[in-house]
Amino acid sequence: MTATPATAANGGGPQNTGAPTRLAAMKVSKVGDRVFLGLSTGAAWLIMVILAGVAIFLIIQAAPTIGANWLQNTALQDRTSGFTLGYANFWAYVSPLLFGTIWASFLALLLGAPVAIGIALFISHYAPRRAAGILGYLVDLLAAVPSVVFGLWGIVVIRPFLGPLNDFLNTNFGWIPLFGGSVAQGGSTLLAGAIVLAVMILPIITSISREIFLQTPSLHEEAALALGATRWEMIRLAVLPYARSGIISSVLLGLGRALGETMAIAMIVSPKLIFSFQLLTNDNPTTIAANIANQFGGANLTQANALIATGLLLFVVSFAVNFVARWVVGRASTGPRRRRIPTRKASR
Repeated sequence: MTATPATAANGGGPQNTGAPTRLAAMKVSKVGDRVFLGLSTGAAWLIMVILAGVAIFLIIQAAPTIGANWLQNTALQDRTSGFTLGYANFWAYVSPLLFGTIWASFLALLLGAPVAIGIALFISHYAPRRAAGILGYLVDLLAAVPSVVFGLWGIVVIRPFLGPLNDFLNTNFGWIPLFGGSVAQGGSTLLAGAIVLAVMILPIITSISREIFLQTPSLHEEAALALGATRWEMIRLAVLPYARSGIISSVLLGLGRALGETMAIAMIVSPKLIFSFQLLTNDNPTTIAANIANQFGGANLTQANALIATGLLLFVVSFAVNFVARWVVGRASTGPRRRRIPTRKASR
């Protein structure tokens, strides 16, 4: 058997010039994988450390005031600022703040979530492709608008716009507790704050819902249309059941955004530490975040600790809401359990 020039050049053995190159590439890829794994792991642990650090800081600063008797603490009864004056303990002070936070966030979800889901459906299933891209981009840009800008928009635009509506609701539906009381002449109402909050949570709910709607299997949609369903019936029977958990998680994440919102509520409503469901009066329950923003500048050290304690409670509530949202998403990713259908034994 005659040797080929390639085997002759290698001393008669088989040619294997590509093996070292492949081995070197594998080694480089392994090194890159290890570096990427290390960076990813470090980033994950860094987030955990930062979150734990924030929680520890809040607990340490809040501990002196949570279990203390406020009536016997001269620093908390200081009349200079006076916002903690007359409260017996921390829970008596934070209860109206927690009520105002939850009530304002609930109103924002009630007004904003249906609109956000409708926008997401329009972008994903009704709008032309070019218009859908532009509209989706504009909705995403709302998330970049600062809270102060939304607050100014609420003062300049929403307050005067709601003036006639407030009078109409109070005149014709004043027998309903929500619209009772004396209407605020300046428009500083909780309804105005809730509308601004609803606009602020639109981007997060719309973006997540839109992505979930677009992930609906096309076979499900085509099967519904092939069976004679209209566009809305196809969405109701194929898209919404598939996206149910995603919609719930997006609404909960929007709730988390509304709970922590500060400047818009602080600028628009007339805050008081009260329990009130009325939407059109000057006496509006304030939120934890807005109260911290309004009172922290003039507080002494002990009063600042009391405000930090309210921030700790808001931290716990927001963490619980986001945890529930992630649990809903994780439960949906595993898929529903299939029910075993009992079968009858065949008779002999």
